[in-house]
Amino acid sequence: MKAGHAILALRAICGREVHKFLRQPGRLLSSLVRPALWLVVFAAGFQNVFGVAIVPPYETYIEYRVYMVPGLVMMICLFNGMQSSLAMVYDREMGVMRLLLTAPLPRAWLLMCKLMAGALLSMLQAVAFFAMVLLFGVDLTLTQLLIGLPVTLLGAVMLAALGLALSVHVKQLENFAGTMNFVIFPMFFLSSALYPLWKVRESGAEWIYTVAQLNPFTHAVELLRFALYGQLEKTSLLVVGITTVVMFCLAVAGYNPQRGLIRAARSPT
Repeated sequence: MKAGHAILALRAICGREVHKFLRQPGRLLSSLVRPALWLVVFAAGFQNVFGVAIVPPYETYIEYRVYMVPGLVMMICLFNGMQSSLAMVYDREMGVMRLLLTAPLPRAWLLMCKLMAGALLSMLQAVAFFAMVLLFGVDLTLTQLLIGLPVTLLGAVMLAALGLALSVHVKQLENFAGTMNFVIFPMFFLSSALYPLWKVRESGAEWIYTVAQLNPFTHAVELLRFALYGQLEKTSLLVVGITTVVMFCLAVAGYNPQRGLIRAARSPT
């Protein structure tokens, strides 16, 4: 594989995805509405019930909104990763993936290009959300943003790899919504995106605490949260890195026609 051909493939695949995204301005708007509701509306409900803070030590509405930002940024990446998975299923049914994978380039590189395209779209939406939270009065410095964006990219790549691996096993578009309900909501709610895990443990929900600790989404959130305060969470970095590699390897193996996974996924139920 020549470097020029590899770069050309990367530009073509990423350019196609970005072009599709820019032709759908409603997609960006819809990706921001959900986290904006959590940030503005649900933060007030979570933080104050009859005037009592329920998520200590965040005693004020503003403090709790700052806590929520990393979780909501990763939520954007999670939903976009799953939407990229949906696009992969659609391309597979329409025959686009078959044409792509017959290109004279290594299959792993072509899938890597799809992975980076999905992560790029997540980053575009994450940057828009960071700009929005500044307008809502969340105090983030330029230094925090410059540190947070590369870490956000790591989380976006991990979640895009997860979506890529899931696309192998989703048989039809009709089955996609049900499959995603078993992925998106458990990953999001069984994490530290909305509340500190030590508070969950104090409440006696030990099994929720354990599951959340094993959830790679939790580690993506914590990696970004620590980074915004100028700290490196090494355990979370390790989990994010390992999860990315494992999910990508599973996707490469799944899109190998000799293993029969693609044929099995395309066969009617």
